[in-house]
Amino acid sequence: MKTFGLFKKEKLGELILTILFVIYLIMGYKTPEPVASMIDSLVGKIVLFIIVIYMFMHHHPVLAILGLFVAFDLIRRSSASKNNGTMTIEESKKNAPCESNKSSQFTAFNQFPYTLEQEVIKKMAPIMKPGTSMSKPSYNPLLENLHDASPINSSN
Repeated sequence: MKTFGLFKKEKLGELILTILFVIYLIMGYKTPEPVASMIDSLVGKIVLFIIVIYMFMHHHPVLAILGLFVAFDLIRRSSASKNNGTMTIEESKKNAPCESNKSSQFTAFNQFPYTLEQEVIKKMAPIMKPGTSMSKPSYNPLLENLHDASPINSSN
């Protein structure tokens, strides 16, 4: 019976690395913050890419494909651990400003200096209050034909 190339005695290191990759993918361990900050940078992603290419060139293809999955998962977990723009609902509620802070910010933004336009408008003739008029109107309202309808203010 032929043995799979990965299970040969001289490939014991590759077998152990394969098992570690599978455990990492299945268990979903959180990436430590110092490692996550290194991997989340451009240089860290390039180094991971070079390692995966090296694995494709010099190791078993199954190990290289697992290495590719581990690299993508490591990049994903590293960026998620730093919370780059993604927050949970609880975190967003905790970090949201209260209503009094928001209203004070709005009032600070709405403070404008007294302008020339405001000064000119204030010096203009006073605006008439609603319901008052300066003279009697020159027209008399007429009631149209009601077509057998009762008036609105009728008590019937």
